[in-house]
Amino acid sequence: MSEEILNCQKRYLVHTYTADLVLARGKNARVWDLEGHEYLDFTSGISVCNLGHCHPAVTEAICEQAETLVHISNLFVNTRQPLLAKAIADHSFNGRVFFCNSGAEANEGMIKFARKWGKAKGRYKIICMEHSFHGRTLGTLAATDKPAIREDFEPLPDGFKFVPFNDIEAVAAAIDDQTAAVMLEPVQGEGGVIPATKEYMQQLRELCDRQGILMLLDEVQTGFGRTGMLFGYQNYAIEPDAMSMAKGIANGFPMGAFEVASKWKDVLTPGSHATTFGGTPLACAAALAVLNTIERDNLLETVRQDGAYLLSQLRGLAGRYPSLIQEVRGIGLMIGLQMSSEEAQKALIANARGKGLLLMGAAQHVVRVYPPFTISRNELDEGIQIIEQSLGEINHE
Repeated sequence: MSEEILNCQKRYLVHTYTADLVLARGKNARVWDLEGHEYLDFTSGISVCNLGHCHPAVTEAICEQAETLVHISNLFVNTRQPLLAKAIADHSFNGRVFFCNSGAEANEGMIKFARKWGKAKGRYKIICMEHSFHGRTLGTLAATDKPAIREDFEPLPDGFKFVPFNDIEAVAAAIDDQTAAVMLEPVQGEGGVIPATKEYMQQLRELCDRQGILMLLDEVQTGFGRTGMLFGYQNYAIEPDAMSMAKGIANGFPMGAFEVASKWKDVLTPGSHATTFGGTPLACAAALAVLNTIERDNLLETVRQDGAYLLSQLRGLAGRYPSLIQEVRGIGLMIGLQMSSEEAQKALIANARGKGLLLMGAAQHVVRVYPPFTISRNELDEGIQIIEQSLGEINHE
């Protein structure tokens, strides 16, 4: 059965993906392929299905809303969008929210906000970080430091400059009278699961205030609980001028958003930015169910406890296999194994999959470990055991 689907994919899809595992069903932390093989999922759809696959509260909300009202466009007000905006504002920095459909759209909108904010001042440049990832539209690609995916689409929009991550002096040196903002991820996900330091984030906030420029945070991967706080910035005792979000916002239903601080509420005016599908009743119902579930089930505390346990266990494995794992780093349930080589990275992902555990890679030979928040401690141990067995086999090859 899988062969038929893969042949269909090869024949009819644009060849932008190389996936070869056909998954047909999911439940919480597990998925199954068409042949019935079971896998423990430590990818969560790249930090999307944070509540696990097919969470009953989200499924119920989607089904109920689908029977009521699916789409009306933003020419009219739906009953769910304002409530979701309020919930996000109440749980963050009490800003104003714009809804869209993906992380790239959210970041694109946030870049447009910064450009419009700086227009009258002659400020349009945005300082970004080395090893950053903000999306694949032309604007967000220009803000992404990943040459392999940039070069075929150059020339890209100008006005973006890259500096080393966690280096406040580099940011300060890059600011000029045309700088509008600094844009970064609290934890660089695609770049190799590299957390910002608390000192750096606080110094960056102070620098932006002192220079009169904006601090923009890409919370697409870190948002909605992945780090143990609802939003990654909350680990640093700061507030941004704007932040983007997507991925975990609706547990798999496509959605994105960005929020701007209330003091900037009049920067984007009617007609300056818009979308047909952003903030549909259906998407907003799913996202409200996600927020309600995280709060009701105290999942942020679960993420902090399980994250500390998983980090400790994986660091123990790194101590046993130092020739394979150079470092284990992360925060909450956003953890990366810095492997010694690309070969070791690919070998661990492949070996673990053969044993029924799904992992994923990132830049700098990193293997990402992103289990859902709803995973049991026994399932965490099962995944750790598979990683240990895989490392043992790779070590003896």
